[in-house]
Amino acid sequence: MPADKSEQVQQNPEQMKQTWPDPLQIQLSGSGGQGLILAGIILADAALSEGYNAIQTQAYGPEARGGASRAEVILSSDLIDYPHVQRPDILLALTQEACDKYLPSVSKEALVIVDSLLVERVPETQANVLQLPIIQTAKQDLGKEMVANIVALGALNRAAALVSPEALEKAVLKRVPKAYADLNKKALEAGEKLVRL
Repeated sequence: MPADKSEQVQQNPEQMKQTWPDPLQIQLSGSGGQGLILAGIILADAALSEGYNAIQTQAYGPEARGGASRAEVILSSDLIDYPHVQRPDILLALTQEACDKYLPSVSKEALVIVDSLLVERVPETQANVLQLPIIQTAKQDLGKEMVANIVALGALNRAAALVSPEALEKAVLKRVPKAYADLNKKALEAGEKLVRL
């Protein structure tokens, strides 16, 4: 990843070609109950609002909570002809199991974001790895682990510059209960602050 990639803010699909592969393959992985499916839907919503073509798919393990969970998002400036991620350009891994399972499949220039509390070891990779205290930030700074997915989205978007912060916030507020709007806005901001540009 070029050093200035995270500093570039994409305003339209044409700029995707200058920074990320097109189509761009994103995988959000962890365990059931971490809200990664919702995070994938929110990211796809935000991208659609900025003119990208986007598709989101998901997979669960056999358990509703605690089992493996994976959301996939593909963004493109053109039509998307295959709906599943094959080689992630961006990987979010919130558990050790997810990191071990999916890191080997990322592209060489991938951005990998892992939770620094739950992912104790990162397998050797040529990808760019960010270790961030996502779960800890949700628990300690915001008092609610349930918003770790939104913290992760804020961090991911800050690091990758996929959509404008305004589009992402609007997509979040569209999908979360109104009673939790302020909490989720704070979660987005907290995630953004975890990434130092």
